[in-house]
Amino acid sequence: MRRHRGVWHVCALLIGLSPLVGRGQDDQARSIVPESFLKARPATPRTSTPNRGATYRRVSRTPPPAQTKGVSELGITIWRLRPASPGDAVRLLVQEPQAAAEQWTPERVEADKPLAVGDRVRVAIESPRAGYLYVIDREQYADGTTSDPYLIFPTTRARGGDNKVVPGRLTEIPAQTDAPPYFTLRASRPDQIAELITVVVAQERLPDVTPAATAVRVNRETVAAWIKGGGRVVEQLEMNGGAGRAWSEEEQRAGADSTRLLTQHDPPPQTVFRVLTTSPALVAAQFTLSHANARGVSDGTGRKPE
Repeated sequence: MRRHRGVWHVCALLIGLSPLVGRGQDDQARSIVPESFLKARPATPRTSTPNRGATYRRVSRTPPPAQTKGVSELGITIWRLRPASPGDAVRLLVQEPQAAAEQWTPERVEADKPLAVGDRVRVAIESPRAGYLYVIDREQYADGTTSDPYLIFPTTRARGGDNKVVPGRLTEIPAQTDAPPYFTLRASRPDQIAELITVVVAQERLPDVTPAATAVRVNRETVAAWIKGGGRVVEQLEMNGGAGRAWSEEEQRAGADSTRLLTQHDPPPQTVFRVLTTSPALVAAQFTLSHANARGVSDGTGRKPE
């Protein structure tokens, strides 16, 4: 994957908050509601009651922890772009150099679903409490090895390097103003099977991390220390019926304007992770995004986007 001009792949994130609230005991797969996550968002003038229209199912293989003390939550929505249709309410206008403007419609994708080589992808990250967001990418190969880690967020190209997150604020990667405002999935070499993403949310800015215009290589030992100190993912939840749902006006506006926050009535994230932490000062986790060429599919170029 080329790591210049701010182009990289999808990611996940980690943040802190109280645990999810499950309603019902026999069928949590259909009864889990991210009530605590939504209550962290600003209330609307109409009412302070959270949006209860969305439920989640548990997709992680490990059972939920018996105790909830020290469990943090995170929210992420992965968007796959398709050509816009006449009935789409919200569209992403893309003006690429030396090409006619195109309109695309982002649709939700579950976090662990493999994407195809050539797919256009965006990511929205939401933290239910204040902190500072860092995203590290490594290519993962068939023999289990990885490339060097690169800090792909923050960069000075996105919000001038501002990586502060607060409840209700969406961090979009890439930003709507980027050219192009999406990633195109490619494999940098034939044996690459995934992107290994590490996401960190810290209460204070991490020392010795200075955003640059492009991705910056990070010391492997530094990343290992962040992961060790940031806890472990113990549960993953996916919104029932969320996959394939199109971008909403509220999400578009919140992503475009960092001062515009999602409220308790706006759409919740597609994926919610729970992370067991030992310290609220640092939360970190990893997951992989597999490539279609890992299943024998290739676009024939072997290259990633400029």
